Amino acid sequence: MTSSPTRRGMLYAGVAAAAAAAGLGGAWWKERVSGAGGEVLDAAFWAQSFERPEGGDLVLSSLRGKPLLLNFWATWCPPCVEEMPMIDAFFREHGGNGLQVVGLAIDQPSAVRKFLQRTPVTYPTGLAGLQGTELVKNLGNTGGGLPFTLVLNGSGSVAARKMGKLEPADLDTWRRELVHG
Repeated sequence: MTSSPTRRGMLYAGVAAAAAAAGLGGAWWKERVSGAGGEVLDAAFWAQSFERPEGGDLVLSSLRGKPLLLNFWATWCPPCVEEMPMIDAFFREHGGNGLQVVGLAIDQPSAVRKFLQRTPVTYPTGLAGLQGTELVKNLGNTGGGLPFTLVLNGSGSVAARKMGKLEPADLDTWRRELVHG
């Protein structure tokens, strides 16, 4: 019976080690998906391109070097549709200050084209389709919900993430942090 305390001790040590690993992993994950992560997006992110509803391609590498607000949306998502006029006004007001805005539609191309004919926006839009679902998950939105907004600073680091509908205060905060004025 001398092995029983040793087994029990090893079991407790194993459980403690697993709990510690889970705690560290949880803390890392919380930091990764929090508002700001600071991580720099890799070359694979910037190498992507998306068809534009009006034709041509939206090439992410062409957006490097300036702050970027990247908004994932869909025509069937009421909060996405509600925030689009505010995002468009933000782009029209601050796009000249070096702040870029891009919408990536996670939807059927025909639905996006039809929607944008009825409700046009001035900021560039790309057709992300199913590729967009995986992209938002890779960018920290593991549930894949919409709307989802990612804000990058001029060096390509994540400055903020937001799952859910944007508010004017979000845009104002990001503008002040990224454009300094």
